[in-house]
Amino acid sequence: MKSVHGWVGVACCFLLFIVVCFSVSLHMKGAFSASGNSELGLLFFLIPGALASIISVRGSVVFPVLGAILAMPLCLLLMRLYLATQRSFWQELAWLFSAVFWCALGALCGLFICSLLGNKRSDR
Repeated sequence: MKSVHGWVGVACCFLLFIVVCFSVSLHMKGAFSASGNSELGLLFFLIPGALASIISVRGSVVFPVLGAILAMPLCLLLMRLYLATQRSFWQELAWLFSAVFWCALGALCGLFICSLLGNKRSDR
């Protein structure tokens, strides 16, 4: 039963990573170009990692990262096929690796929040 929760975390991160990837690619295109911060949309990748870390068994960081790594090739393929991008293949790949990093950081933040809430519950 414990391994099922791990795969639920992988599936959660996989799906949320794809949703965030396409929402950032479609809706954030050029949104921050006036301010010079064109990649602020990468911060949205904290959300899939944090949620999947909370869902995963004992707040594991491995399952969200695995879900993000599994979603990365699919996102790259779909973005290259269906979205007209101005970036090269290598830039898209680097952007997706950055997204996996932010997803892992979100998983660590989710684990930290769970540990804080767990410590507060044990103090009472």
